[in-house]
Amino acid sequence: MSNFISVAEARDMSGLRIVLTPGIPGPWSESAKGIFGVKKLDYAWVEQVVGGENLDLIDWTAQATAPVAVWNDEPPRATWIEQLYLAERLAPEPKLIPDDFEDRMRMMSFCHELLGENGFVWSRRLQILHPTMTNPEAPPEAQAFATYFADKYLYEASRAEKAPEHAAGFLRSLAAQLGTQKAKGSKFLIGDQLSALDIYWAACATIVQPLPHEQCPMTDDFRTMYSTVGPVIEAAIDPALIEHRDFIYAEYLTLPLDL
Repeated sequence: MSNFISVAEARDMSGLRIVLTPGIPGPWSESAKGIFGVKKLDYAWVEQVVGGENLDLIDWTAQATAPVAVWNDEPPRATWIEQLYLAERLAPEPKLIPDDFEDRMRMMSFCHELLGENGFVWSRRLQILHPTMTNPEAPPEAQAFATYFADKYLYEASRAEKAPEHAAGFLRSLAAQLGTQKAKGSKFLIGDQLSALDIYWAACATIVQPLPHEQCPMTDDFRTMYSTVGPVIEAAIDPALIEHRDFIYAEYLTLPLDL
């Protein structure tokens, strides 16, 4: 595990600092690590406490979650698109945003549906929370954990019930995109070279089919949460998507995951 520093230590530093959650392969955090890792940018790992008050983090970044990227005295960047553009500016090569307008529009659309509010990962989080939020006999610690994240993801029972089909729709669309690319002779989800979408999908696939323990160590509770997807999502997981995840990790990212 990398050496994490406190928010207080990070605030006194210059350069690139990224707020991450130790010990948990969260899709958004792994996405940010993938982007900055492919760019070969060095950064300090700053600790966010999952479920904690994170008052120092709120004071610094005006929010309590991870990941957040901070470059020198510039404003903190807490969204995937801000972090992507920061990485592109700090290390223009390898380019992860296509120059071609149509490719760029298609990539950004998929990225938003993957990582944005109400997108694929967001929907999976709602689906994961739903059983505990609707079970009055759930253990108090489980209720507290679920309530914390329910507030964060604007949980409503009606939205959670629709979440599996929403997530499955994304998977079907991404699989179709991958099939179209393969028919063109491309190994990538967009265009003919690695893009941010390839990295983001590799990082986010863990929330439906985690990497093996030796490649991605995590607690049994998290592995169960991530891998319990239900029949709607299970039917939408094209094996080609998992093969693509494995290809991107083998060729461009680092295993085992450093959590």
